[in-house]
Formats: sequence, C-alpha cells, structure tokens
Amino acid sequence: MSFVLRAARPGDLDALCRLAGCTGGGFTNLPPDRAALAARLAWAEASFARDGSGLGDDLFLFVLADGATGDVRGTCQIIAQVGTTWPFHSYRLTAVTQHSKELGRTIRTEMLVLSTDYDGASEVGGLFLMPGERATGAGTLLARSRYLFMKMHRERFAARTIAELRGTLDAAGESPFWDGTIGRFFAMSFGEAEAYQAVHGNQFIADLIPKHPIYTALLPETARAAIGVAHASGRGAQRMLAAEGFAYDGYVDIFDGGPTMAVATDRIATIRAAREDAVVAIADEAWGEGTDSLVACGRLGAFRAGYGRIAAAAGGVRLDAAAAAALGVGVGDAITHVPR
Repeated sequence: MSFVLRAARPGDLDALCRLAGCTGGGFTNLPPDRAALAARLAWAEASFARDGSGLGDDLFLFVLADGATGDVRGTCQIIAQVGTTWPFHSYRLTAVTQHSKELGRTIRTEMLVLSTDYDGASEVGGLFLMPGERATGAGTLLARSRYLFMKMHRERFAARTIAELRGTLDAAGESPFWDGTIGRFFAMSFGEAEAYQAVHGNQFIADLIPKHPIYTALLPETARAAIGVAHASGRGAQRMLAAEGFAYDGYVDIFDGGPTMAVATDRIATIRAAREDAVVAIADEAWGEGTDSLVACGRLGAFRAGYGRIAAAAGGVRLDAAAAAALGVGVGDAITHVPR
C-alpha cells in the first residue's frame, strides 16, 4: 500500500498551503490563503468531533499521505450540506419556445436562470493531487474514499450529492464565461472574484448578481462556448464522476460556467457496491489470492482508507498484511471495502 487517506488535522496546515500553491488557481475549496485554510481545518476538526447523527453544517477534509514517509501528496473533501450559510447559486440552462403564425417561424431561445435548486445537497470536491502522483492510482483512491466515508456515515449526508467541475479558462487564467456574463456587474476580474469568494464566502454574489434570466444569444461566442464545459484538467474527474452515476443536467457554475453533476447519494456506484465485513485473518506477504480492493476503517476522525487485498473467509474476510499494517487493522476489526 503506497498511500493512506486520513482525516486532516490542524498540523496539516503547512502541507495544505503547499498543495494550494500548486493548483494554478480556480480551486475555491483549496484557496492559496493560509488563514482561510486554517479556518477550513478548524471547521473540519469540529465536524469530525461532532458525534451526533443527522445533517449538519459539516466539512470533512481529508489528506492523502505517503505510507512510508507520511508526506501529504493530495487532498479532497466533502461538504455535508451546501447552502447552510449562504445560498448555493447555480445557473440552470433552460429554453423557451415561441411561434409567430404571421412569419411561420418558431424560435427556441436558451436562457441561464439563477437557481438555488441544489441547496441542502451534499457536495464532493476539493480534490487535488500532486502532479507526480497522477499515474499511481492515487487520484481514484482520493475520489472513491469519500464515498466509503459517506457509506460508513450515511446519516450525516443528504439524499442528493453534487460535484462542481472547474470551467474553461483562457491563456491568462481568466474565465470567458465570467467576462461575458455577471463579471460585468462586479467590477472585478474572475481571478479576483474567485479569490474573494474562497476567503470570504459568496454573500457578495447574492448582493450584486442580476436576478433576471440571461439570454445566451446575447452573450459573446466565447462565453456561450464555455457553458457546461469542464476545464481540460478536469475531464478525467468528469469521467470518474460519470462512472459513479453522476450526471450533468444543465446546471453550471455562476463563475466559470463549469458543469455541476448530481446523483442520488444512495445510487453512487461505490456506495452501492461497498460491503462491511469483519477481518478474521491477516494474510502474509506471499499471499496471492483475493481481490484488489479499496479498504476503509474507523469512524469520523479515525477514518482511514487505502488499497488492499481482500478474500472471503468463514465469518468475514482475510486482508493482506501490508494493508492491515497501514490501516491499523487487526483481527476482529470491521472494514468497509469495494473492488478496486
């Protein structure tokens, strides 16, 4: 087992700052601002410590650590319920059809309508992996471990889960969608707006955003072309989300026009396929049987996940020794697992 995913701790602040500095911008859940990251770690610490059941204003923040050195190489997070502090705004792409009998012509006009339809949903996001680790399977570990956490703490999450994908940016790192739509009403660049939101929240959006529909035919072609299109760096994440059952249904981010994907939480493929078993035996290093799996254990702040090898056994499962050691699992402990 090369990597272990665990709950983030206040001592991970320096590591998260390093990760944030490598994102290239556009990650509002991982802002390159030390104070903002410290606040997110404090929020996560309180969320992991809350042992009650039911939905709350929780942030579950995780880091991916090298199993040998402990170095943090990636991060991801789950927001238990969006829209609790500020409304969760999206644009919904819709259309109206009109017909002129006199002209014998039917016109279908697309519009972007401001929406808070996703208020109350859970959100997976904030996934970032250092470039040198992206061919190791660590990205899939980061993404799917979140769903095992949700499976193991199902009462803490909503009936629907969403994921926002970063939209397209130009060579200067600015958003054609922002520049062609609401950016005109804020007197700030896309980069400035993203940075402000990451640190201060999005109340300023609610204060100033135009409430009337935007007709896409009136937008610059660059802005229209960006609607619902993920950034090139996010195409792999989009495919992983689709494999889990997430789908794009015409909702886009108000900043960069990137697609929002959604799924009924209980229909997420990893959640549906995951099983809970007791470990009845630890197999030695030479053991070659079983199924390569994603394995998780521990509740809330003690949660850990990584890759291991699982085989059915009387009364439970066998787990390979390396995975057992990395996860701190012994005979009699419960694990949640899903084929890799």
